[in-house]
Amino acid sequence: MAKKEEASVLERVYNVPLRKEFQKAPPWKRTKKAVKALRQFIMKHMKSKEVLIGKYANKFLWERGIKNPPHHVKVTATKDKKGKVIVELTEIPNYAKREIEKQKKLAEKKKGREESKKKEPIKEEPKLEAKIEEKVEEAKKEKEEKAKETEKEEIKELKKEHPKQHIPKQAIAPKKVEQRPTAPKGQ
Repeated sequence: MAKKEEASVLERVYNVPLRKEFQKAPPWKRTKKAVKALRQFIMKHMKSKEVLIGKYANKFLWERGIKNPPHHVKVTATKDKKGKVIVELTEIPNYAKREIEKQKKLAEKKKGREESKKKEPIKEEPKLEAKIEEKVEEAKKEKEEKAKETEKEEIKELKKEHPKQHIPKQAIAPKKVEQRPTAPKGQ
């Protein structure tokens, strides 16, 4: 079944300022703080506790590394019936457009291949040969299974004739402790 897209209840475009928030964090945590600031901003303005940041928005934030996040980001926030907010960039970046085009081309190629396979006439001769080969393979498998069963039975009989005998444990010799004379007694 195809996924049903949930109807959006509310959709808004925001230009979220991030600099004020990420400047409060040390340089090695700035982008992480920017992501948190984006999430907090959306929670406040969309009045929802469940916020999901989209793939391209996240990539845009992390593009320049952890120390140099963008100062602001323009996003589209979409709220569904359940109260879940999905945040994505307003403009899809060029590399994302290329990926989408590639996926469409691949889907078209697959459809074309499937159609060409359906149009090809069905050959009966290979089916007969395939059936014969299958019967031969089944016979081989049956022989192998019988051989395995006989081997297992033989092994069981041998085990009954020769039960395992454990080697008795050796007695542990007491450790020798050297006794040294104590400190000399007072004379």
